[in-house]
Amino acid sequence: MILVTLGTQDKSFVRLLQAIDKEIEKGNIKDKVLVQAGYTKYKSKNMEIFKSVSSDRLEELMEEASLIITHGGVGSILTALKHHKKVIATPRLSKYNEHTNDHQKQIVEEFGRLGYIIPLKDLTKLDKILEKSKTFKPKDFKSNNENFKELITSYIEESNHTSWFNRDKFVILSALLNIFIFYLLNLTNMNIYLNFTICYLLSCLFMSLFKVKRISNIVTTVICFYLIEGLSLLLLVDNLNIDVILSKILINILVVIIYHFLVREK
Repeated sequence: MILVTLGTQDKSFVRLLQAIDKEIEKGNIKDKVLVQAGYTKYKSKNMEIFKSVSSDRLEELMEEASLIITHGGVGSILTALKHHKKVIATPRLSKYNEHTNDHQKQIVEEFGRLGYIIPLKDLTKLDKILEKSKTFKPKDFKSNNENFKELITSYIEESNHTSWFNRDKFVILSALLNIFIFYLLNLTNMNIYLNFTICYLLSCLFMSLFKVKRISNIVTTVICFYLIEGLSLLLLVDNLNIDVILSKILINILVVIIYHFLVREK
């Protein structure tokens, strides 16, 4: 059995499944093919496709598989190597909107260079790589190579391997909640600065409940944002006479932008 794993990356990787389907049609793949597709939507009469399974079931499938074909995600590759399986890995590419960057190319190349996997750089050559896999003997995985550990660490810590929305969704949701509560309290004719303070504290509580930990210095950041938002509100409402709700919306957009580019941990 061949197991195909596409991980939890929030972008489609139809290109790989199409290539595998083509090799099945040509008769180059005769084994049963199971696909953990994640966000990839694809229909095939030749493969059994499921979105996800429990971690225990995935472990069982990996034990059963004679070959694992996966994307260039570190987690997917390491899990397969832990089971001492032959692995074919191919990187998602940004030009096909499969990823936000081409970092997976480096990951696949490094795993391949060290003899752990078979890199698949060109999906049109999958037939040749499948043939190579029959005689390929993977090197036992050891993570004590310092350069390799540094590569993996830099990938895991790299924030832009997910979409901007998934990366900052709690900040965006917090901003929307902030605006909504501000609007409701404004209907009671509450002083806008008291209203602003209450909304800000509730937003901070919301963020803490969802364990947003990407702010490097929480106290300093909270104070800075409070001052930025308060001064912005003062400028827009009192000095420029802009509608208070519109001002609040503009300020929260500014906060999300500042957080996205300047505040999140490197």
